[in-house]
Amino acid sequence: MKQTIIAKRYARAIFTLGQENGTVDSYAETLGTIADLFDDPELEVAETLVNPLYPLEARHKVMTAIAEAAGADALTTAFLNLLVERKRIDVLREVADQIRELLDLEKNISHGRVTSAMELDEVLLGKIQAKLEEITGHKVILETQVDPSIIGGMIARVGDLVLDGSIRTQLNGLKESIKGRE
Repeated sequence: MKQTIIAKRYARAIFTLGQENGTVDSYAETLGTIADLFDDPELEVAETLVNPLYPLEARHKVMTAIAEAAGADALTTAFLNLLVERKRIDVLREVADQIRELLDLEKNISHGRVTSAMELDEVLLGKIQAKLEEITGHKVILETQVDPSIIGGMIARVGDLVLDGSIRTQLNGLKESIKGRE
Protein backbone atom coordinates (compact mmCIF):
# COMPACT_ATOMS: atom_id res chain seq x y z
CA MET A 1 0.00 0.00 0.00
CA LYS A 2 2.78 2.42 0.93
CA GLN A 3 4.55 1.65 -2.37
CA THR A 4 1.38 2.50 -4.29
CA ILE A 5 1.04 5.84 -2.53
CA ILE A 6 4.68 6.66 -3.25
CA ALA A 7 4.33 5.59 -6.89
CA LYS A 8 1.22 7.76 -7.32
CA ARG A 9 3.03 10.79 -5.91
CA TYR A 10 6.00 10.31 -8.20
CA ALA A 11 3.73 9.68 -11.18
CA ARG A 12 1.66 12.79 -10.50
CA ALA A 13 4.83 14.92 -10.22
CA ILE A 14 6.34 13.56 -13.46
CA PHE A 15 2.99 13.84 -15.23
CA THR A 16 2.56 17.47 -14.15
CA LEU A 17 6.08 18.35 -15.29
CA GLY A 18 5.44 16.56 -18.56
CA GLN A 19 2.26 18.54 -19.11
CA GLU A 20 4.10 21.80 -18.47
CA ASN A 21 6.90 20.81 -20.87
CA GLY A 22 4.64 19.10 -23.41
CA THR A 23 6.64 15.89 -23.02
CA VAL A 24 4.31 13.68 -20.97
CA ASP A 25 4.00 11.15 -23.83
CA SER A 26 7.77 10.87 -24.00
CA TYR A 27 8.05 10.41 -20.23
CA ALA A 28 5.41 7.68 -20.26
CA GLU A 29 7.10 5.84 -23.12
CA THR A 30 10.63 6.11 -21.74
CA LEU A 31 9.72 5.11 -18.19
CA GLY A 32 7.62 2.22 -19.54
CA THR A 33 10.55 0.99 -21.64
CA ILE A 34 12.96 1.14 -18.71
CA ALA A 35 10.43 -0.52 -16.39
CA ASP A 36 10.10 -3.35 -18.94
CA LEU A 37 13.87 -3.78 -18.83
CA PHE A 38 13.82 -3.91 -15.03
CA ASP A 39 10.98 -6.43 -15.06
CA ASP A 40 13.16 -8.97 -16.89
CA PRO A 41 14.23 -11.39 -14.12
CA GLU A 42 17.23 -12.65 -16.08
CA LEU A 43 18.88 -9.23 -16.14
CA GLU A 44 18.63 -8.45 -12.40
CA VAL A 45 19.08 -4.75 -13.16
CA ALA A 46 16.91 -3.43 -10.33
CA GLU A 47 18.64 -5.62 -7.75
CA THR A 48 22.03 -4.32 -8.87
CA LEU A 49 20.93 -0.68 -8.63
CA VAL A 50 19.87 -1.02 -4.98
CA ASN A 51 22.77 -3.24 -3.91
CA PRO A 52 24.76 -1.35 -1.24
CA LEU A 53 27.91 -3.28 -2.19
CA TYR A 54 28.23 -0.98 -5.20
CA PRO A 55 29.04 2.65 -4.48
CA LEU A 56 26.19 5.10 -5.16
CA GLU A 57 28.27 6.86 -7.81
CA ALA A 58 28.68 3.59 -9.77
CA ARG A 59 24.94 2.88 -9.51
CA HIS A 60 24.22 6.40 -10.78
CA LYS A 61 26.53 5.83 -13.75
CA VAL A 62 24.77 2.57 -14.61
CA MET A 63 21.33 4.18 -14.30
CA THR A 64 22.42 7.16 -16.40
CA ALA A 65 23.76 4.85 -19.11
CA ILE A 66 20.49 2.88 -19.15
CA ALA A 67 18.46 6.10 -19.29
CA GLU A 68 20.55 7.51 -22.14
CA ALA A 69 20.27 4.24 -24.08
CA ALA A 70 16.48 4.46 -23.70
CA GLY A 71 16.50 8.04 -25.01
CA ALA A 72 15.62 9.66 -21.68
CA ASP A 73 16.00 13.39 -21.25
CA ALA A 74 17.82 15.03 -18.32
CA LEU A 75 14.70 15.23 -16.13
CA THR A 76 13.86 11.55 -16.59
CA THR A 77 17.47 10.57 -15.92
CA ALA A 78 17.50 12.69 -12.75
CA PHE A 79 14.25 11.09 -11.62
CA LEU A 80 15.62 7.58 -12.21
CA ASN A 81 18.79 8.44 -10.29
CA LEU A 82 16.62 9.77 -7.45
CA LEU A 83 14.85 6.40 -7.32
CA VAL A 84 18.24 4.66 -7.19
CA GLU A 85 19.47 6.98 -4.46
CA ARG A 86 16.36 6.49 -2.34
CA LYS A 87 16.31 2.73 -2.98
CA ARG A 88 12.88 3.01 -4.57
CA ILE A 89 13.63 1.59 -8.01
CA ASP A 90 11.08 -1.12 -7.22
CA VAL A 91 8.25 1.42 -7.69
CA LEU A 92 9.29 2.23 -11.26
CA ARG A 93 6.79 -0.19 -12.88
CA GLU A 94 3.97 1.27 -10.82
CA VAL A 95 5.05 4.84 -11.60
CA ALA A 96 5.14 4.07 -15.34
CA ASP A 97 1.70 2.43 -15.15
CA GLN A 98 0.26 5.35 -13.18
CA ILE A 99 1.61 7.87 -15.70
CA ARG A 100 0.07 5.82 -18.53
CA GLU A 101 -3.28 5.82 -16.67
CA LEU A 102 -3.14 9.59 -16.12
CA LEU A 103 -2.29 10.10 -19.79
CA ASP A 104 -5.16 7.85 -20.90
CA LEU A 105 -7.53 9.69 -18.58
CA GLU A 106 -6.43 13.03 -20.03
CA LYS A 107 -6.91 11.72 -23.59
CA ASN A 108 -10.27 10.10 -22.73
CA ILE A 109 -8.99 6.59 -23.48
CA SER A 110 -10.27 3.46 -21.75
CA HIS A 111 -8.81 -0.02 -21.93
CA GLY A 112 -11.01 -3.07 -22.15
CA ARG A 113 -11.01 -6.79 -22.68
CA VAL A 114 -13.28 -8.95 -24.77
CA THR A 115 -13.41 -12.60 -23.80
CA SER A 116 -14.94 -15.03 -26.26
CA ALA A 117 -15.12 -18.78 -26.73
CA MET A 118 -13.21 -18.53 -30.01
CA GLU A 119 -10.97 -16.07 -31.81
CA LEU A 120 -12.85 -12.99 -33.11
CA ASP A 121 -12.19 -11.60 -36.58
CA GLU A 122 -11.11 -7.99 -37.04
CA VAL A 123 -14.44 -6.84 -38.51
CA LEU A 124 -16.45 -8.11 -35.53
CA LEU A 125 -13.87 -6.77 -33.09
CA GLY A 126 -14.12 -3.35 -34.77
CA LYS A 127 -17.91 -3.38 -34.37
CA ILE A 128 -17.60 -4.34 -30.71
CA GLN A 129 -15.05 -1.58 -30.15
CA ALA A 130 -17.29 1.00 -31.86
CA LYS A 131 -20.29 -0.04 -29.72
CA LEU A 132 -18.23 0.12 -26.50
CA GLU A 133 -16.96 3.57 -27.50
CA GLU A 134 -20.56 4.66 -28.05
CA ILE A 135 -21.65 3.30 -24.65
CA THR A 136 -18.69 4.67 -22.65
CA GLY A 137 -18.13 7.90 -24.52
CA HIS A 138 -14.39 7.13 -24.57
CA LYS A 139 -11.96 5.83 -27.13
CA VAL A 140 -11.59 2.16 -26.24
CA ILE A 141 -8.46 0.08 -26.75
CA LEU A 142 -9.35 -3.59 -26.60
CA GLU A 143 -7.38 -6.69 -25.92
CA THR A 144 -8.88 -10.06 -26.66
CA GLN A 145 -8.88 -13.28 -24.71
CA VAL A 146 -10.11 -16.71 -25.74
CA ASP A 147 -11.79 -18.76 -23.02
CA PRO A 148 -13.59 -21.87 -24.25
CA SER A 149 -15.24 -22.30 -20.83
CA ILE A 150 -17.74 -19.51 -21.62
CA ILE A 151 -19.13 -21.90 -24.28
CA GLY A 152 -20.31 -19.16 -26.65
CA GLY A 153 -21.07 -15.46 -26.81
CA MET A 154 -18.68 -12.98 -25.22
CA ILE A 155 -17.87 -10.92 -22.16
CA ALA A 156 -16.79 -7.30 -22.63
CA ARG A 157 -15.13 -5.33 -19.82
CA VAL A 158 -14.24 -1.65 -19.94
CA GLY A 159 -13.43 -0.12 -16.57
CA ASP A 160 -16.37 -0.90 -14.28
CA LEU A 161 -18.67 -1.77 -17.18
CA VAL A 162 -19.19 -5.50 -17.73
CA LEU A 163 -21.40 -6.76 -20.53
CA ASP A 164 -21.78 -10.51 -20.16
CA GLY A 165 -23.49 -12.22 -23.06
CA SER A 166 -21.83 -15.59 -22.54
CA ILE A 167 -23.71 -18.84 -22.86
CA ARG A 168 -22.17 -19.97 -19.55
CA THR A 169 -23.78 -17.04 -17.71
CA GLN A 170 -27.11 -17.62 -19.42
CA LEU A 171 -27.03 -21.31 -18.48
CA ASN A 172 -26.14 -20.44 -14.88
CA GLY A 173 -29.07 -18.00 -14.79
CA LEU A 174 -31.39 -20.67 -16.15
CA LYS A 175 -30.11 -23.15 -13.57
CA GLU A 176 -30.76 -20.67 -10.73
CA SER A 177 -34.23 -19.93 -12.08
CA ILE A 178 -35.10 -23.63 -12.16
CA LYS A 179 -33.73 -24.07 -8.62
CA GLY A 180 -35.87 -21.15 -7.45
CA ARG A 181 -39.04 -22.83 -8.69
CA GLU A 182 -38.41 -26.05 -6.76
